[in-house]
Amino acid sequence: MELLAPVGSYPALVAAVESGADAVYLAGKSFGARAYADNFGEEELAAAVRFAHLRGVLVYITVNTLVDTAELKELAAYLQLLDRLQVDAIIVQDLGVAALGRRLIPQVPLHASTQMTIHNLAGVEYLAELGFSRAVLARELSLEEIRHICQHSPIEIEVFVHGALCISYSGQCLMSSMIGGRSGNRGRCAQPCRLPYTLVDREGNNVLADADAGEYLLSPKDFNTLDDMPNLMDAGVTSFKIEGRMKRPEYVAVVVDIYRRRIQSYLEGNPDASVAVLQHKNLAQIFNRDFTTAYLHKKTGREMMSHRRPNNRGVRIGRVLAYDPVGKAVRLKLDEELHVDDIIEFWVKVGGRVNTTVTAIRLEGSEVAAAPAGAEVTVAVPSPVKAGDRVFKIFDARLMEYARRFFTGAAPVRRIPVKVVVEVAQGRPLVVHMQDGDGFTGQAATQFIAEAARNRPLTAETVAKQIERLGTTVFAVKQLECRIDGAVMVPLSEINDARRRAVEALEEDRLARFSRPAAPLKSSRLPEPASIKPVAGKKPELVVQVDTLEKVKTALRQGADRIMFGGETLNHQALSPEDYRRAVDLVRSAGKKIVLSTPRLAKEWQMPKLRQELALFESLAPDAVAVANLGMLYLAREQISLPLHGDYPLNIYNLYTIQFLAAQQLASLTLSPELTFSQVEKLAGSSPVELECLVHGYLTLMVSEYCAVGSFLGQLHTGTCQQTCLKGQYWLKDRKGEQFPLATDQYCRMHVLNGKELSMVPHIDRFAESGISRLRIEGKWGSDAHLAEVVRLYRECIDLGTGERQRVQEKINAAEHEDITRGHYFRGVL
Repeated sequence: MELLAPVGSYPALVAAVESGADAVYLAGKSFGARAYADNFGEEELAAAVRFAHLRGVLVYITVNTLVDTAELKELAAYLQLLDRLQVDAIIVQDLGVAALGRRLIPQVPLHASTQMTIHNLAGVEYLAELGFSRAVLARELSLEEIRHICQHSPIEIEVFVHGALCISYSGQCLMSSMIGGRSGNRGRCAQPCRLPYTLVDREGNNVLADADAGEYLLSPKDFNTLDDMPNLMDAGVTSFKIEGRMKRPEYVAVVVDIYRRRIQSYLEGNPDASVAVLQHKNLAQIFNRDFTTAYLHKKTGREMMSHRRPNNRGVRIGRVLAYDPVGKAVRLKLDEELHVDDIIEFWVKVGGRVNTTVTAIRLEGSEVAAAPAGAEVTVAVPSPVKAGDRVFKIFDARLMEYARRFFTGAAPVRRIPVKVVVEVAQGRPLVVHMQDGDGFTGQAATQFIAEAARNRPLTAETVAKQIERLGTTVFAVKQLECRIDGAVMVPLSEINDARRRAVEALEEDRLARFSRPAAPLKSSRLPEPASIKPVAGKKPELVVQVDTLEKVKTALRQGADRIMFGGETLNHQALSPEDYRRAVDLVRSAGKKIVLSTPRLAKEWQMPKLRQELALFESLAPDAVAVANLGMLYLAREQISLPLHGDYPLNIYNLYTIQFLAAQQLASLTLSPELTFSQVEKLAGSSPVELECLVHGYLTLMVSEYCAVGSFLGQLHTGTCQQTCLKGQYWLKDRKGEQFPLATDQYCRMHVLNGKELSMVPHIDRFAESGISRLRIEGKWGSDAHLAEVVRLYRECIDLGTGERQRVQEKINAAEHEDITRGHYFRGVL
């Protein structure tokens, strides 16, 4: 049972280890999903690993971003460095990175990041087959889903227990990427979910104007499972992960300390309700957006959201009784204690927030350093406030002082008790033998040979005084036995030197348990792929993805070569077996090809029906079946013999990922929409399988178990949703006036779509020249009439040669409305 702490800096490392973490996760300067944390250079990594290992703490390195093919050589060298540094595991998102890790450093354990969107048992079983030793589950799972996976998993299971939540499934969010070019999949998320939005209808009306709702409709509260730790431990979870590599070390210290104590109290069968109250208060004080258990027990709708404020709110400590504008002072009624040097914030009715550091407190006419709950006090305030305004403590000076003791002192907070035996006899060296509670030992002898004492023979007290001087080492003498044979003399400097060397030997013995032979250095050159060798000028197939039979007909009439049908619908309507049969019949009758899709998200409750659908697909014999998560890939490989297509939610970003998936029996792949044209061209020229690119449509930027419409208009928090999403169309409008369509699929998941329509119709020739086999239109969103226009235009452009393109140029110009985007084909991502 492991408590896993976040580390974004060296002080945070010390804080995590000293406050009780069993393991830490951190990143180097590259390839980590928190690129804006301080992170660690090579020397710092080496020091961090030694510091943690000496104290018995494991070190996991995050290599959990998508990696460009051009970066693979640098990555290969970095992975081999991590092996030499003796890190205990690497945490990865990119399947290509995992494959490279298996080839170069097979002895280093692989952990699947939450960015891999592992949310079902099949995905975990597939990871085990691929050589992973641990899966970090998606935060959208319920306690029962976690329990089910743990009970049947062949590998370790890690879950998040505290910290910030993503509103989208991790690894499936393109919001930051498409809006501002900062990709969460590349470690540079700009957190657009923490910005204000308005929920509007087709006419642009704010539909929440009378709904008692704030503006931060995509901003979740912070995850807090302190009270559910016994349930999670009983469920069989291996590792309990705290989020927060961007947080200050004080946060790490407080949160780790509290969860460590909660775990210990449970294991010892000694829960203390009064301690739990204080723990909750301190968790809230160190940082909170209010707390939620997210989906652990049920969908809580608006109650999961920090919709009025996206950042730290502190702890409420009282209300304003009166304000003195002349003296710029305020009288407060305290619900919690207040100390000098605390920082408080007034939530004023008009004008936002007023902050001040408490420099003095007046209580009953006297100046005091602190005041208890229940007191009426006067403090200075820089700006006007009003009676009734709420007051929050956003910085607790005493809690911060407590937290800092974990990482600011020269001496360790947690010491390792050792038993020391000192032996000395005339004619022999003095020997110091140390042993810790884990059985590790260290021994050293003096260079000096003990002599007969002339005046002051060596005593046990003298020996103890020297041996117990362990200073800033991690050890503390628990038991000391002195075996002095006769009246002998040994210089104190010799005893001190032997003690130091015994400590060093004990340290090396403790570190040796983490040691493993490093893998032989291998070339970072990629193996030559079995390329399909693109045919210059070959017309790419036109693929149209739809979710209704009417759109199947529309796409076929306008010239689609291939239809993708199934998966999530964006109209909340489930597809029946008859729908699939009719779709296949329609396409076959038109002499075209069809791919039947499985959903990008497939939780355990969906699995019985999805297994039935796979059996149906086998009987219908489409040209391929599309899979978009590892669990469905695993099931499809197991259950059907049809060709498989890997869809873009698999985050296909580099050549190694393509080669890996090709080896996993995928016949074709849709590339990540975060790639540039230049990257696409290089991949197309080396791919062993056919590649597809998204060229048109309204792309899904987020997919979430949370539904903004149901939460604020459908009374979802009551346990019964009124399905308001079916009664109208809604958009999220941001502070710049951009609008993002909302759609609800048949599983009641919310899809946030890009308000700008991807359009690459002027650049079709470049795709063809690069060797891309298929161009795909995302046709689920929008009217049948609009889909007809788009498909017809692409059909004409594909069929006409470059020299004849002028014949449809006017149509292209007409299609290029102001709300189109080229995606990342020309700008790329950070």
